[in-house]
Amino acid sequence: MKILLLGGYGVFGGRLARLLGDLPMLELIICGRSLAAAQAFCMAYVGQARVTPLQVDRQNIAEALHTHLPDLLIDASGPFQDYGTHRYLVIQACIAAGVDYLDFADAAEFVAGVAQYDAAAKAAGVFVLSGVSSFPVLTAAVLRQMAQQMDIVSVEAGIAPSPYAGIGLNVMRAVVGYAGSPVKLRRNGRDGHGIGLAESRRFTVAVPGKVPLRNLRFSLVDVPDLQVLPPEHPTLTDIWVGAGPVPELLHRLLNLLAKARRRLRLPSLVPLSRLFYTVLNWMKFGEHRGGMIVRALGTRDEVRVEQSWHLLAEGDDGPYIPSMAIEAVVRKLVQGERPDIGARAATRALELADYARLFAGRAIATGFRYDIPGASLYQRLLGCAYATLPTSVQALHAPSAPACWTGIATVERGTGVLSRLIARVFGFPAAGDNVPVSVRFTPEAGGERWTRTFEGRRFSSLQTAGTGRDEALLVERFGTIAVALAVVVEGDRLRLLPRRWSLLGIPLPTCLLPGGNSFEAERDGQFVFDVEIAAPLVGRIVAYRGTLKEKGDGGN
Repeated sequence: MKILLLGGYGVFGGRLARLLGDLPMLELIICGRSLAAAQAFCMAYVGQARVTPLQVDRQNIAEALHTHLPDLLIDASGPFQDYGTHRYLVIQACIAAGVDYLDFADAAEFVAGVAQYDAAAKAAGVFVLSGVSSFPVLTAAVLRQMAQQMDIVSVEAGIAPSPYAGIGLNVMRAVVGYAGSPVKLRRNGRDGHGIGLAESRRFTVAVPGKVPLRNLRFSLVDVPDLQVLPPEHPTLTDIWVGAGPVPELLHRLLNLLAKARRRLRLPSLVPLSRLFYTVLNWMKFGEHRGGMIVRALGTRDEVRVEQSWHLLAEGDDGPYIPSMAIEAVVRKLVQGERPDIGARAATRALELADYARLFAGRAIATGFRYDIPGASLYQRLLGCAYATLPTSVQALHAPSAPACWTGIATVERGTGVLSRLIARVFGFPAAGDNVPVSVRFTPEAGGERWTRTFEGRRFSSLQTAGTGRDEALLVERFGTIAVALAVVVEGDRLRLLPRRWSLLGIPLPTCLLPGGNSFEAERDGQFVFDVEIAAPLVGRIVAYRGTLKEKGDGGN
């Protein structure tokens, strides 16, 4: 199978070529305006697919199709927003040559307009799928699954790339190009518009049972979803999609420029795109993680329903996700499964099951979150991951759990002066072996008051579900200090990982954040706890471990 990959040595085209590297039956013609760049890519390519460099300008694409006779053309170039009056030149050439077509287009107007070639594509017996990427293919697949449970009324979505992902210059040109410009979308049940990169919202990407991304700022982007998804959901009245690049300082600067352009009617910010491209690719620090969120509000039997879908990608796997949709279509073609002929947006090209196969074996996790009537604090935080916990751990955190559990513990204390002082201030237990312990759970402030008694000595904390920047985290308050913890399921353990902390609501430096190896598990059918509290510059403050069981009478 011969594929002409236009922009094949670029960011998305190059990643796609590498994803297809295990298919020896493919011949990939890596082409673009620079023959030297195409040759360099082919020389460095590692894979079983055959690669051939070729210099091609999209204005002369008809000649290349006639000369090389590919089975499929994939347009990975762009920016599609800048294709001007002859924006569909490549599509027209493919239809005329009888060549199937796929593209990575992220421009809403471009993708929405492809349907005008539906009749011509059908007459030529070819398929033309536009926007074959995370937006709108993955978003559409998520919403179709949600729509099985409710009538969708409102949709918010966002993508947060890893700071190490790298972004192409053409992508930056596209984004900067619509900064401060009207962006078509559905709002309040009518066709309306927002202002590109001038509108912002905050989301937390939090796959159940995984460490969530930090609460991030997302700003409105002009993606195909805004125009091609509303027709698929007749009850949809509002849709908003944003991107959450980091660092936030640079993000906010782009927000200010977008607002200034709109208010002062300034010219396009495209001349600044190379500056932003350079700075964004230079400022690579923080967690090497990325994610995506789709949140929908709707109704079921006249009752309000909310669902959200989350994706987390660790390390270098995340940047490949936008290229995986075309990867999946190509793999299906190799197996003889061909999309229906005609020209359209690629919203129905794949289902979530297709993505599950693509994500298998990679550090990519996904999951849904939804309201569970009567759920306990930990059930709300963990969602579907709660059911994977050991039986005794579930029992302790269940809505119907006994109010008091008792057991035996071993307590160790830090030896430093400062650690002993902190332990005394917070009332942590004294060191000892075989120490009788009880834990009482009392509903309070929408959460739980945990009162721990070690051999007659008590200390307590209030646990609640985080909100705002602590969304999807467990917030544990010890007096004036609050620690936000990620509730994570790792195998048969429930781990608590500190993420943020504050004093009287004022954020404290993360570099001084207390930590430690703390978890809950099950051993020989018994609930096991292992808690360690330590801090930078201080060391261990206290550590206690032991077992608990239900106290039948619920007393102290």
